[in-house]
Amino acid sequence: MDPRNYSKSETLKDGTAVTVRSIRAKDSNSVLEAFKGMDKESVHRRFFSPKKELSQAELKQLTDVDFSKVIALVVTIQSPKGELLVGGGRYALEERRSTHAEIAFVTSGDYRGLGIASLILKHLALIARKAGISQFDAEV
Repeated sequence: MDPRNYSKSETLKDGTAVTVRSIRAKDSNSVLEAFKGMDKESVHRRFFSPKKELSQAELKQLTDVDFSKVIALVVTIQSPKGELLVGGGRYALEERRSTHAEIAFVTSGDYRGLGIASLILKHLALIARKAGISQFDAEV
């Protein structure tokens, strides 16, 4: 399994068809748009502080991952304007050869409660198992 090219079709609890796929460096505009649409609570939950915008360095960190120490997935839907990013999640190894990874999720406000974080967790766990990772840690 190549996590850089991961892509699976899924369905949300309300029947919406989504794609769970690897994030790409070219997703930076989609990430910015998704961030602008996030409410203050979602931003605080993900970044543990108030934040009005993402810096270029933060945007690069979110979208340009190495897929060896960090695995990042997004959940997208097709809209009349094209692909719309509605959630994302990632895990980062605590050490290069660790069996533990830190995990984080974010879901756009309009899509909360539809199972996006659960889908991301399912797919990250699948990738992690194949990589020998046996435990996720998260701050809540």
